[in-house]
Amino acid sequence: MTQRSDNPADPFKKALAEATKTMADDPDLTVSYSVDPPGMAGENMRLPQVSRRMTRDEVLIARGTADAFALRHRYHNPKTAAKYLPQGQMARDLYEAMETARCEAVGARDMPGTLGNIDAKIGAEAAKRGYDQIRAAQDAPLTQAAGYLVRHLATGRDMPGGAQNVMELWRPFIEEQAGGTLDHVGDVLADQAAFARLARQVIKDLGYGDQLGDDPDLEDEAEGDEAQEEEQETPESEEGDDQSEESEASPEQSQEDQDDQSQAEVSMDEMAEMEDGDEAEMPEGEAPLEPPPPAPYSDADPNYAVYTTDFDEEIKAEELAEPAELERLRAYLDQQLEPLKGAVSRLANKLQRRLQAQQNRSWEFDLEEGILDAGRLARVVANPTTPLSFKVEKDTEFRDTCVTLLLDNSGSMRGRPISIAAICADVLARTLERCQVKVEILGFTTRAWKGGQARERWLAAGREQQPGRLNDLRHIIYKGADAPWRRARPNLGLMMKEGLLKENIDGEALEWAHRRMIGRPEQRKILMVISDGAPVDDSTLSVNPANYLEKHLRDVIAMVERRKAVELIAIGIGHDVTRYYQRAVTITDVEQLAGAMTEQLASLFDSDPRARARVMGMRKAG
Repeated sequence: MTQRSDNPADPFKKALAEATKTMADDPDLTVSYSVDPPGMAGENMRLPQVSRRMTRDEVLIARGTADAFALRHRYHNPKTAAKYLPQGQMARDLYEAMETARCEAVGARDMPGTLGNIDAKIGAEAAKRGYDQIRAAQDAPLTQAAGYLVRHLATGRDMPGGAQNVMELWRPFIEEQAGGTLDHVGDVLADQAAFARLARQVIKDLGYGDQLGDDPDLEDEAEGDEAQEEEQETPESEEGDDQSEESEASPEQSQEDQDDQSQAEVSMDEMAEMEDGDEAEMPEGEAPLEPPPPAPYSDADPNYAVYTTDFDEEIKAEELAEPAELERLRAYLDQQLEPLKGAVSRLANKLQRRLQAQQNRSWEFDLEEGILDAGRLARVVANPTTPLSFKVEKDTEFRDTCVTLLLDNSGSMRGRPISIAAICADVLARTLERCQVKVEILGFTTRAWKGGQARERWLAAGREQQPGRLNDLRHIIYKGADAPWRRARPNLGLMMKEGLLKENIDGEALEWAHRRMIGRPEQRKILMVISDGAPVDDSTLSVNPANYLEKHLRDVIAMVERRKAVELIAIGIGHDVTRYYQRAVTITDVEQLAGAMTEQLASLFDSDPRARARVMGMRKAG
């Protein structure tokens, strides 16, 4: 005898799980409920938890999430998706958003009831991310807007709440660039491969064609031609064996077949003689197939060259020193922090107040559980049959935000500058974490002075002219965005390690940090670069044009600022970085760094555009 559950939500959960399996057309699907973020991996689906109260919002979001996952499971072929998947992160995000919209639109044709459920899910997610509060397209995610627009065009249904706002902000731009392509969305919804080709064209129309990679359809044609050629070029020995077997099997072979066979042998001999002869020429208009060109080293500048990446490394800080050494270096950094502790603490508190002031707090009343509402106790005294009333504080958090600090770890930062940079990164990470803002701390330098192993290989290979970047990169992860500050705290001491700071190749470091940020799930991404000079690498600049690294840095900055997926700001220490970055400030004294970083970050969360413009050094907003 099975024990009966006293949770009133259990029958609903069971019914939803069974309906989801039917909708996904997969009876082996495992459906569970959890407070963890919803997700799906293989045959396992995780849906949002439904409490005993079974509020209307909980039920709608659970049903919408289940419907969305079920439709993707039913109508999405992972092999087809992988075949057409772009290489660049932004292009991938656009591709995935449009594919999700396709699955939901196809499902809605057969099961119209899913539209309302999924609308509730999309609306809840948009509200949580603050989409209804966005007023400028540059603050809204282009990837989500593209997916929303595809769903709207395919179903003819307006998007709910903040999702509609995000779609409308980007809609003029998307339709101007890709409107002709999107006109055919309804014709290819049921064919995933055809839709994938259309999605790739939309991505190209939007300006991200450089991230698509090779055309998979052209590759298939090339492979088909090669297979056909292999079938035609049968070895003579195998051909002879086949002929002997055929002769044994049918001794009464006709004279006509034998003549054809003889003619074929003569033709093969003639072709062999032509290939051996000096007079053999390729037919006009036909050229030997060449291997595809290698992928560019930089999305910002396809002509930017790197001699070799074999010796580059992306490494976590804890792998560059033993734990005991990291603790010793951290203690030394804390000594440097001691005289500045008062000033830094005041700045941290100021930043925290500025950030928390942007949060809107409110209360929900007349609830069955929570904090006892003392203001309504008089009702209970007047009428004892009246139930107690509870309240819960509701916070409207920031839109999901991630901040990356990219620190110049070049030799010119040695001494006081690197100490102050490490201290400021430490303080900002702690402060922002208290405000529920994720922080990533990265550093960039080279593994060697004057070239390292890359230069040695270049010398041994004969000194190729203008070989491109000629040093071994070292990109350091001091703190990942998802790592808590307390765990990454010792890593910042690594900046005090003797011999770590060498040369700086800013362009590739900035592109690396940008690529990491694009892959983050947060809706708002802020990248702050702290540097004390232009990119310098003696080995590279000695065998390339003098502005080689500086030009690449400018190209990367232009790409980041043009795409607007990441908000880019910079602080120059004793060096004018305003000639590179649109949003930048230059400080003459390293002691000013903490204040500059605080003001720059706080200004990004300032609701007053004029105050924001003053801090960022821009013209006043009209």
